Amino acid sequence: MTHVIIGAGAAGISAAKTIRKLEPKADIIMVSVDDQVHSRCMLHKYLSHERDEAALSFVPEDFFDALGIKWLKNKEAVHIDPMKQTVLLDDGTELNFDRLLIATGAHSVIPPIVNLREAKNVFGLRNLSDARKIRKFAQTADRILVLGSGLVGMDAAYAFLEQKKDVTVLELADRILPKQLDEKAGKAYQKLFAQHGCKFVLGRKVVLTTMPENDQIDSVMLDDGTILECDMIVVAAGVRPATDCTENCEIAVDRFIKVNDCMETSCKNIYAAGDVNGIAAIWPNAMKQGYTAACNMCGVKTPYEDPYGMKNTMNFYGLTTLSLGDGIAKDGDQILSQEDSGCYKRAILRDGRLQSIMIQGPIDYTGIYQYLIKNQVSLDTVKTDIFHLSFADFYGTDSRGQYRYTMN
Repeated sequence: MTHVIIGAGAAGISAAKTIRKLEPKADIIMVSVDDQVHSRCMLHKYLSHERDEAALSFVPEDFFDALGIKWLKNKEAVHIDPMKQTVLLDDGTELNFDRLLIATGAHSVIPPIVNLREAKNVFGLRNLSDARKIRKFAQTADRILVLGSGLVGMDAAYAFLEQKKDVTVLELADRILPKQLDEKAGKAYQKLFAQHGCKFVLGRKVVLTTMPENDQIDSVMLDDGTILECDMIVVAAGVRPATDCTENCEIAVDRFIKVNDCMETSCKNIYAAGDVNGIAAIWPNAMKQGYTAACNMCGVKTPYEDPYGMKNTMNFYGLTTLSLGDGIAKDGDQILSQEDSGCYKRAILRDGRLQSIMIQGPIDYTGIYQYLIKNQVSLDTVKTDIFHLSFADFYGTDSRGQYRYTMN
């Protein structure tokens, strides 16, 4: 049995480990555009020079040799033939497979603004190859413009501030981290970043750029006429699934690769896991999807049972925040908040069930909240207030005095 895995991120690595455990003698071939396994969550540490490339890896140095995996690095899969069960690489190599996993992740989106896609000093930040280019160019760049204030954008801003660069963050929304945090929590981070020298321009967008003959943008004009000068631009304006290898083949794609609950695509023996299938774009879910796909690739039918992916954790300058759920209240929802000198909490309840919660400050013992949201547990009979719940609140005693679990 030959298993081919395209992508060496969280989903691909998880799948490879699982396949080797289930099929000790199977052939496993991994293909990746990068030449090193790395965690996307740590790329900003590489940009800030806090970590070197080796410290970005989340597998042992001998991972591929120890598991007998053939790793084709610096290679890109350009076409899949489901009928022939082959994968064509960019160097002309053709790989045969019995089972295939597409775990290619996602690419940065560069908006279609004049010169932005052509300029030599504009970069997305999604993988190690991006980070290498950014780190090299930043050696001679002092004024850095970051487009977008989501987690990737703020990670980049943090990294450049650590390098004592002149950093400006431009955000279309009227606050930073708009998808993860409410206004109050966002302002707490904005204040910390500003204290470290970061400048913010909120509620504005780029409409024009100037690019001299060196093919590098040296200024942008905003929709209110403001001119921002820059030496380099990092775009953190979203991502798109890396489905390029599925073009002109029978694999069903509707922006994301479509999969069933076993991670199998519309084509037999071909699976997809991680960001490329759009189910849940967070690290733990990608690992679980890789595991699920691998089990099914090895004939062990295993449905994926964790589609919940609305979780973000961040820590900038010592301030930690946990955000669960989308944070969007609807008519009739109950919105609760609590604040003291060291912590800010906000929760949304709908029909007596927790929909989302944000905790800024200490986040110890908060595992209960993800369980409540994922399983839509009723809180109608719980007497403890929402911000001080623990699993102990869902245990009771029966008529014989024995403990019983009351969570439903």
